[in-house]
Amino acid sequence: MRTPDFAKLWRYVAVSGISTVLSLLMLYIFYRPVGLSAGWANVVATVIATVPSYYLNRTWAWQRSGRSHFRREVLPFWVIALISLGLSTIVVRFAAHEADHHLHSHSAQTAVVLAANFFTYGVMWVGKFVLFNKVLFVHHGKGEDSESPVVLVPSK
Repeated sequence: MRTPDFAKLWRYVAVSGISTVLSLLMLYIFYRPVGLSAGWANVVATVIATVPSYYLNRTWAWQRSGRSHFRREVLPFWVIALISLGLSTIVVRFAAHEADHHLHSHSAQTAVVLAANFFTYGVMWVGKFVLFNKVLFVHHGKGEDSESPVVLVPSK
């Protein structure tokens, strides 16, 4: 339990918790008060939550410093985030459609949409940890993180 991978896992859990709370809060805000469709609200919420998720995962969970390497870190992170976003949007749209047809309470409909988002990302969570730990944030040696800095990089 005192291995570096175990420590990364716990930091990843914390980052995931932060990202999840932010994403669900944004999903709620954009779905109900703002009035976007469930699919678009999910897209906006996920993109917003992905930015701090990248930085927290990179700098805190995997303790990487220096500039982000575009091809090895930023691009794959975004690809993973966009695949996750696509899957969660499909599930959220389906859940919203079913909730709209079977539930009359806005609160119940919203709860179904939020649960669909939470469930989808929960299913993908373990796979993302393995990808981040074994592929994305692997130490490549001294001097290999010297590509141009990246300012905005988002995922959950």
